[in-house]
Amino acid sequence: MEYSKQKLSEEKVFKDPVHRYVHVRDRVIWDLVATKEFQRLRRIRQLGTTYFTFHGAEHSRFNHSLGVYEIIRRIIDDVFDGRKDWNREDRLLTLCAALLHDLGHGPFSHSFEKVFQLDHEEFTQKIIVGNTEVNKVLAKVGPDFPKKVAEVIAKTYENKLIVSLISSQLDADRMDYLLRDAYFTGVSYGHFDIERLLRVMRPREEQVVFKYSGMHAVEDYIMSRYQMYWQIYFHPVTRSAEVILTKILHRAKQLHDEYYSFKQHPVHFYSLFEDEMTLEDYLKLDENVILYYFQMWQDEDDSILSDLCTRFVNRNLFKYVDFDPAKQFKVHSKLENLFKEAGIDPNYYLVVDSSSDLPYDFYRPGEEEERLPIHLLKSNGELRELSRASDIVDAISGKRRTDHKLYYPADFIHDDTMNSETKQKIRSILESL
Repeated sequence: MEYSKQKLSEEKVFKDPVHRYVHVRDRVIWDLVATKEFQRLRRIRQLGTTYFTFHGAEHSRFNHSLGVYEIIRRIIDDVFDGRKDWNREDRLLTLCAALLHDLGHGPFSHSFEKVFQLDHEEFTQKIIVGNTEVNKVLAKVGPDFPKKVAEVIAKTYENKLIVSLISSQLDADRMDYLLRDAYFTGVSYGHFDIERLLRVMRPREEQVVFKYSGMHAVEDYIMSRYQMYWQIYFHPVTRSAEVILTKILHRAKQLHDEYYSFKQHPVHFYSLFEDEMTLEDYLKLDENVILYYFQMWQDEDDSILSDLCTRFVNRNLFKYVDFDPAKQFKVHSKLENLFKEAGIDPNYYLVVDSSSDLPYDFYRPGEEEERLPIHLLKSNGELRELSRASDIVDAISGKRRTDHKLYYPADFIHDDTMNSETKQKIRSILESL
């Protein structure tokens, strides 16, 4: 029997707190889960530094990837199967893309990417088409199969319906991470009626649409997403940990560039620091490796690297105040000078961090990060864009919300053993913000 059609002798299941069970019958899926590249995702947290704020948020990209696979499996096996716009031949491709969509995430994900100008989706594609165990499994399906999976991840695959299932404004990826992140952080506002959403999903030639009668379930999802971003993903304490994390990595790179003699040499970072990162080097990085260095760097002679690592390891985070960089740039400049006077390096200890989200957008052709809207399917077959039918979604549609915080080490500012007059000025400015 062709490898692509092989089934396991009996169904395998993963017990899952969100979906109860993740079901696997396809040999290809079972073999992909067993690859070392997929197992690596056990060592990458789904929510980065959020565990500093919500102690339950220790779940991994491995958990999430299985969850996305399970949602897609339910959609194409239970909802789409037999419908005119769905081709059964696309089933395995869609399942593999769902399972592997986050394969290229690095340690602490987006924070890590920003420091080193990396793109996890590019690394996902490299893993899929490169010299990896994942590629060997996919290539057994067909010589061009890895390329097809990579194209779905890149959103360039010719069948846009498959792409929209995994990457759109309402996709399996978002459905799983909202429910999963709400569960592990212990909050209630990330929940929505996924059973209803799946029941009203319909395949169309270009994208997934939703029956008009299910509009309220879609509204519920949009509002859950809105709340999760501002209550969980953009939480200022989590962002404080991210600020320290990024500053540690910047400091380590600067010291490397200055030929500083590390007590614990950052051998796993050399190719990153020198912009020569290979796929093999990248796959050796996970959060266990990063945290090992942070633990060891607490004893470095460089006071900044040592202090920042000690803060991160022991959760002595920066404090924050609301700050508008557009209106208060003179205040920031004055604070920078005072920090220097006080012997505190503002490059590492005075940080403006901004978070921004667009919860739902209508179609804006030609614009950067162009988003396809969510469409509702009326009984006569016509499509109606969601914000034109829903007053709730219309109220937030196309409206970007941004939050700015100024982060600083309160313990330094309140330590008057030296430069007390300068630090008093700093405190006065911060208290006035």
